[in-house]
Amino acid sequence: MSKTLLIDYTPFEVSPQMINESEKKNNGRVIVTGCLQRADAKNQNGRTYPKNILMREVKNYTNVQIKERRALGELDHPESSVVNLQNVSHNVTEVWWKGDDVMGKVEILGTPAGNILKELLKSGIKLGISSRGLGSVEEINENPGTVQVKDDFELICWDFVSNPSTHGAFMKPSTMNESIDKSTIKENKYTRVNGLISDILCEMTGKCEIPSHKKNPCGCGDK
Repeated sequence: MSKTLLIDYTPFEVSPQMINESEKKNNGRVIVTGCLQRADAKNQNGRTYPKNILMREVKNYTNVQIKERRALGELDHPESSVVNLQNVSHNVTEVWWKGDDVMGKVEILGTPAGNILKELLKSGIKLGISSRGLGSVEEINENPGTVQVKDDFELICWDFVSNPSTHGAFMKPSTMNESIDKSTIKENKYTRVNGLISDILCEMTGKCEIPSHKKNPCGCGDK
């Protein structure tokens, strides 16, 4: 079975006060911590990630991307398995396990997308952090409606998104092509995140229109 782009979401919650305190504590840098992903738990997509597979990928991610300070993520999921540097908003600086939860420390960068992300959080907008990876899934016969990520899973990154799906995990101061309906993806992307971004850019720059999102020619993705 060929690999597809898989997306999985975790709620992210941070108050404007936490952002301000982080800036003061870290010389203007915004650093937030919390749950990035959960193992062995069914998410709203009906998918589970076995802990042994997620542990392997988190270890690889730590030893390569985090160690080399290139554990970058984007604001909203692109339709690609490649991280687009023009839309990078943050960098994951540390990950660790807390039970079945993958915990992480995330630095919001001073990029255009990073500044938008910071303003969204300062405005009290509830966002999610979402894993992006490549792989395939298989149905669990004893649990109808549930699919499990297979051993070919490869973690790409964690992105900030508008529609989290993992229950009960909140961040403080997130490619396997998860089977998400395209119409739902488009609605979430354009009516939620882009609406918020449009308002922020309109206020900050006077330009009140977001350019249309173009599909990456080499991508195969999902939002």
